[in-house]
Amino acid sequence: MIAAPAPLAARAALQPGAFHAQAHAAAQAAPFLRFDGVAIRLGGREILSPTSFGVARGEFVCIVGPSGCGKTTLLRAASGLVTASAGEVRRNGVKMTEPSREVAFVFQDYGRALLPWRTVEGNVSLALEAAGVPASERAPRIADVLGKVGLARHAHKFPVQLSGGMQQRAQIARCLAQKPELMMMDEPFGALDALTRQSLQDELARLVREDGLTVLFVTHDLEEAIYLGDRVIALQANPGPGRPSLARMIDVKIPRPRDQLSTKEHPEYLHLRRELFAFIEQGHD
Repeated sequence: MIAAPAPLAARAALQPGAFHAQAHAAAQAAPFLRFDGVAIRLGGREILSPTSFGVARGEFVCIVGPSGCGKTTLLRAASGLVTASAGEVRRNGVKMTEPSREVAFVFQDYGRALLPWRTVEGNVSLALEAAGVPASERAPRIADVLGKVGLARHAHKFPVQLSGGMQQRAQIARCLAQKPELMMMDEPFGALDALTRQSLQDELARLVREDGLTVLFVTHDLEEAIYLGDRVIALQANPGPGRPSLARMIDVKIPRPRDQLSTKEHPEYLHLRRELFAFIEQGHD
């Protein structure tokens, strides 16, 4: 059975950018992003069984589950890149039927996401060019987002001259340049080493707080999901009658800002890690 999300009142006392109980209560009635009975079938196979949940504005929701359970497909449906076989996705009450500039997508393969013949600032400029931003207005916006992700001194370098972590920062900067309302992130740190990954986790959390972004974040790393998320949604493989895709919905009531050391020693963090690992190992709810 699907576990109902725990109350979010504990977030009410947190700093700006954190989730507040009143905002969540309003989101339950009219969420910023709403999945309403979304099912997806590809090649005659049900990838995602009818799934319903809401995401409040400013919420950071992590999606976990075994390979092939439909995590990336769910993101693509929410981005308008995949059409639902049944049900619908609505953002601000409007049905998502095609990609939108208000929705940015950060891919795992940062190497292929960047154009190798463009510099860092040239890659970031792509988002502004696509949005029709006048050339005279691009430079300050590019400088702003590169400063936010720590690439100001690397603006004139090409992707091949950057480390993996810096390339992913460049991709995130390009997405931020769109000034999106919603950020989709598909295992963005999966190919990075542990230290770089931790650094970018903290950097992303800071950017989300500062820009008030709403984030759907797919990861195979359960610890990453708990560390970053306001909520964790767990999907299970092989959906069908009596076996819904959405198997767990867990509220993360750990105070923000979080820290790579103290947060991971927090009793709630340890409890949720055990719960999610048990879920993945069992392969069912």
